[in-house]
Amino acid sequence: MAFITSEALADTGYVVLDDDTSPIDPAEWRDLEYVGWRSSGITRFAPLTSYAGDIDCNGFWNRTPPRTDKDGVWIDAQVAIAPTLQSRALAPGAGIGRCRVIELQPNDYADAIYNLHQDDNNRLNEPGTGWVVRGYVNLTDDTESMLILRSDRFDPATEVRLPLHAGSRIVIDTQRFWHAVWHRGTAPRYALITSWTSGPELDAYIAAHHGDPHPPTVELDPRLVEAAQLEMHRRIEERRRAFEAQGIVMEPPVDMSV
Repeated sequence: MAFITSEALADTGYVVLDDDTSPIDPAEWRDLEYVGWRSSGITRFAPLTSYAGDIDCNGFWNRTPPRTDKDGVWIDAQVAIAPTLQSRALAPGAGIGRCRVIELQPNDYADAIYNLHQDDNNRLNEPGTGWVVRGYVNLTDDTESMLILRSDRFDPATEVRLPLHAGSRIVIDTQRFWHAVWHRGTAPRYALITSWTSGPELDAYIAAHHGDPHPPTVELDPRLVEAAQLEMHRRIEERRRAFEAQGIVMEPPVDMSV
């Protein structure tokens, strides 16, 4: 039995929605309680939901009893600070798993490429139920920053770059894509990230906000892309050798000439 998926994501795996132009008080994300958590760069997360309603960013499958990224429990103390953010997460009427604000420090393009990763949203998910995807709302006005998506981690020809100005909204199957953010600002970037369960509610929300599966991609100098590719391979090989010295096999050797 197949999973229930969103038709809007069938073509490209992501859609860009109309911008959210409603004002949000920055205190709603600045005053939250954050915890350190490894993601695509130097990041912290402020969870609004968790497995059991505590300040925790762990995957629900790492708790007892384990479950998939669904049925997140709202954290009362966090929601009291960020009621508007909660309303944004609830807006589609879809099921919610993990919901949190990410704080990302400035980085460079090579950092972002090196930190490309896929999410594991659907671990333990049962066929016949909704496929879990991610919704993003950029909270700060990071006009020079971009979300990078690749269907092939090592192939820049598969790369899509989506701008991250204030209010930009994107829905992505982040288990399908390698992704990271290149944050070109001078201050931290903040965004609301919500795990939504696919189904008619999410489909209706995407349609109501004119989800576009073919938005423009940001163009980059090919020389910058090539240099970042070489740096990514160099870092991966450096990491592989460091682990190999400890008797740990991590990744296969990388051809630096590619």
